[in-house]
Amino acid sequence: MLRFFGRRRREQEIRSRPFPPDWFAIVDRNASFFRRLSEDDRRELLGHIQVFLAEKIFEGCNALELTDEIRVTIAAHACRLLLRRQVDVFPRLITVLVYPSAYLARDVEPIAGGGVLEGEVVRLGEAWKDGVAVVSWDDVRTMAIGETPGRNLILHEFAHILDMEDGASDGTPVLADRRQYAAWSTVMEDEYDRLRRLDHLGRYSVLDPYGATNPAEFFAVATEAFFEKATVLKRRHPELYEVLQAFYRQDPAETG
Repeated sequence: MLRFFGRRRREQEIRSRPFPPDWFAIVDRNASFFRRLSEDDRRELLGHIQVFLAEKIFEGCNALELTDEIRVTIAAHACRLLLRRQVDVFPRLITVLVYPSAYLARDVEPIAGGGVLEGEVVRLGEAWKDGVAVVSWDDVRTMAIGETPGRNLILHEFAHILDMEDGASDGTPVLADRRQYAAWSTVMEDEYDRLRRLDHLGRYSVLDPYGATNPAEFFAVATEAFFEKATVLKRRHPELYEVLQAFYRQDPAETG
């Protein structure tokens, strides 16, 4: 209990500090959604960013030199997922690994007969259950300046971090109550199956077909669409939009 109140006091002290002007310029430049937020939401987001940058460890990989531009941009987009939810700032996250561009990662896939196939795959990002998020700065940067409309690597990987807060990577984050879990399960299963059918038929969906991989990827892809393609998602998948709106407590289709 003492640790809980000590943490709360420390967070309050961090949030009470003046937000550095240089950081504000980065947020304004690299997080276009910030200008569309209400004054209260802006204040909350800046506080989350301060806590994030004070608590999380950033490591540059493959000789990448970390800068405030990198750290603040990543924190701003990640903390968008926390607005209005009255939650801690990614409590299970410890480290953010940042590669300069796409990188090679070890991959293990099960094969027939109970064996596994090991190799390397090219990735732009990933999230690990032991509190690590990994992203490619090239991809984050091009997203931040608007060159990849509809896609947001940070939202995708940090949706995975939210998903893992209960210890499982299953497409279901920690929800408010039993009724919300029931609605979530029904809608998410139906929408996941729908995307798998469309992907099998080669038909278009507002949701990235990568979401058909498994329920965890579906939640991450749906989160990207909720924030980056909100109007279209709300029109074509109203029930999916509704459960995501209930979870994130935001309505990006209305705020733009």
